[in-house]
Amino acid sequence: MDTINDSELVTHKQLRRWVADRLRADILEGRLRPGEWLRQERLAQEYGVSQMPVREALKELVAEGLVEHVPYRGVRIVTFTVADVEDLYAIRSDLEGRAARATALRITPEELAELKVMYEQMKLCQSPDDLRRYREVNRRFHLYIIAASKRPYLIRTLTQMWDVFPTMLWSNFAVTAARSLPARDQMDWQEHEAILQALERHDGEGAEVLMRRHIQTAGNELIAFLRENS
Repeated sequence: MDTINDSELVTHKQLRRWVADRLRADILEGRLRPGEWLRQERLAQEYGVSQMPVREALKELVAEGLVEHVPYRGVRIVTFTVADVEDLYAIRSDLEGRAARATALRITPEELAELKVMYEQMKLCQSPDDLRRYREVNRRFHLYIIAASKRPYLIRTLTQMWDVFPTMLWSNFAVTAARSLPARDQMDWQEHEAILQALERHDGEGAEVLMRRHIQTAGNELIAFLRENS
């Protein structure tokens, strides 16, 4: 019976992680579309690997909720509905509000400086061509606040959510895949500025309220936009 030595095991884990990261990026950036079936053989050929790491990477993405396994059919990319958007924003506003409160009470000057750099980068994204850049910096801004909370459960749960959301929600709908919401362009970074100020004051209650309001407002406007354009 063949055995796998430690170096082969590490390489196998690294390959599975690489395939999972590649699949996740292809989905979140729209190269693979919602509802699309993911065939192991085709993906293995495209990525230049065997089917085993592809199979294991797909299991990882199923656990994250990014793709779903359909019995006797295979694996396909999850398609979100407007109702899903409502639920996800509600969960995010609650959990990220709690994270912002915890962060405000313990954030360091160095962490504040990093957030301010991200905030300035977002302000520089003014044209439609900057949309992808803006969304990526916005993602890092929120995840940095979450990580600074030093609350393991919140960090783990919200990081997993951000792996598939909200970036995927934007690319999931044709009307928002490559455009922003006009009403959010200026309000978004103004709300980020208010959150930053609350964190700098170490105002836990204020940071929580502002973060909740920021996420709820963005969610409500996205939902209204999707309903008007569906």
